[in-house]
Amino acid sequence: MAGLALFLISSLSIYSYFISAAAAPASTSTYTNFVKSSCSAVQYPALCVQSLAVYASTIKQSPRQLAQTALAVSLARANSTRDFVARATKFRGLKAREYAAIKDCLEEMDDGLDQLAKSGKELKRAAASKGQDFRWHMSNVQTWVSAVLTDTSTCLDGYASAALDGRLKTSIRSRVLNVEQVTSNALALINRYASKP
Repeated sequence: MAGLALFLISSLSIYSYFISAAAAPASTSTYTNFVKSSCSAVQYPALCVQSLAVYASTIKQSPRQLAQTALAVSLARANSTRDFVARATKFRGLKAREYAAIKDCLEEMDDGLDQLAKSGKELKRAAASKGQDFRWHMSNVQTWVSAVLTDTSTCLDGYASAALDGRLKTSIRSRVLNVEQVTSNALALINRYASKP
């Protein structure tokens, strides 16, 4: 009898293990589907999925966490781009116009970083508030993230001139454009979260 009880307990443990293991991918799949579904409503859906799906298990099915994560991705990309642009100011052989465009872009990236950092803190405050306070915090986030899009656009405008050419221009433009795109996606997800009932 003791042997049968031990066998049943062992069998039940093994069964429970396999059931929970089988359920885990379903949860991850559900979370990934939430990210994909949410990203379908943004301007750059493939980039959205590519940059956020890796965080699906953290995001779960939370619009707040999705907005927070999208903002964090934008901040990380902006920080990396800002560092690249800062290093570019030290390159030798830059023409005066190239140097001026890089310096202007660096100022815009610095401003954008400040706006994104403030937005992340404000989004956390919004999550802890309700009603009018929630709407006020979210309005601040929306305004500041929109300002980042203006900053990136201004930086890109500085590289529109045909006088600026070459690999450096291409490298800076592609990085800033990526920041602009992930930030646009973040703003769309923030707007969706802000419209919650």
